[in-house]
Amino acid sequence: MFNFLKSNRLNQAEAYQMLKDDSSIVVIDVRTPSEFRDGKIAKSINVPLDQLEALIVKKVPDKSKKMFVICYSGSRSAAAMRILKQMGYTDIHDIGGIASWSYGITR
Repeated sequence: MFNFLKSNRLNQAEAYQMLKDDSSIVVIDVRTPSEFRDGKIAKSINVPLDQLEALIVKKVPDKSKKMFVICYSGSRSAAAMRILKQMGYTDIHDIGGIASWSYGITR
């Protein structure tokens, strides 16, 4: 049974604090590889939305792993959330778009 209470949208301030407090959280960036190279959240993993279903099980095999999903503006992350829920991932959180992320990015 899916636990939809654990699959939600987090505001970025909460997400940033959680990332500081828990290094086991995986950040999945669903933008294209070129967008990802332009700037990303430190330690995030690039899994482009159009390859998500094919690659995510290899990148994150534990379907109960806490994951934050981000894109550029928030629309692709919402689509990724739907896909991940359908695939059985249970602790996923949409943190919107990197365009509004004000906590530092790496290149």
